[in-house]
Amino acid sequence: MNLKYAIIGTGALGGYYGGKLCQHGHEVHFLYHSEYDYVKTHGLQVDSVNGDFHLSNMNIYSSTSQMPPCDVVLVAMKSTQNDQLRTMLPPLLHAGSVIILVQNGLGLEQELEKAIPQNPIGGAMAFICASRIAPGHICHADYGALTVSYLHNHINPDIAYQIKQDFEESGVPFTQGDDLNLFRWRKLVWNIPYNGLTVVLHTTTDCLMKDPASRALVTDLMQEVVNGAKACGADIGDEFVQRMLDNTDHMKPYAPSMRLDYDHHRPMEIKAIYSNPVAIAKAAGCHLHKVEMLEQQLLFIEENEIRHGQERE
Repeated sequence: MNLKYAIIGTGALGGYYGGKLCQHGHEVHFLYHSEYDYVKTHGLQVDSVNGDFHLSNMNIYSSTSQMPPCDVVLVAMKSTQNDQLRTMLPPLLHAGSVIILVQNGLGLEQELEKAIPQNPIGGAMAFICASRIAPGHICHADYGALTVSYLHNHINPDIAYQIKQDFEESGVPFTQGDDLNLFRWRKLVWNIPYNGLTVVLHTTTDCLMKDPASRALVTDLMQEVVNGAKACGADIGDEFVQRMLDNTDHMKPYAPSMRLDYDHHRPMEIKAIYSNPVAIAKAAGCHLHKVEMLEQQLLFIEENEIRHGQERE
């Protein structure tokens, strides 16, 4: 079975995962906006810890209205833009198309289902250190695994199996889970402390881990997320916190996506990564006090440093 892929949001994640599929012979169609002319001329360069590669003669477009219907649509743009999916996605979909959100946060698939109820929707949790360092140029520094789970498990098993095979054959470690809620909460155990704290404390992951005070705060936030997850039916297990700490100890110094958004005066994914989990856990009777405090700090920074800073420039 030959699946046709579309990449919506060809930044660090979309460029890397779509690039790996394309590199290994799969048909991939990429959506570009500001970098369209550059990539059309120069192609896509990926500097990877697993081996650099360059793609030329790619299928690239500046609008989804120009793209063909595809079997799998990977949405890798920031969740702050998800209100655009209602109009962006329909040209790419046929009756059996699968939409996979390669995004951070909680409740994203449920929100999309309200707009597009007819197609299977999945969520992908990417454990990867990658960043866009220039137009058409991505740096993949570490890791790279994908975990995908499907909302209500509404997907043709043959299609799900083929997606897994395509990624694995392209050199991407791939796990298919059957509990989207569990895997979304597990990703938040890492995302909530490191994304927010690197912004609030103006630092990187390695510095957070080296300082005893910030390391303790990271640990407390992780444990609070685990508690919230359990209240919402996702039993992660306390040992998962230590595993995330150990993984980050061995990670190369890294500025997560929210820190990069802050540095470039872009909207941060506060709603998906903080506000939604706080609200969902609260509805289940669990108050994420430290997570909510971090959320409030980020909201203040976004309002007073990012938006007002842009107005002053």
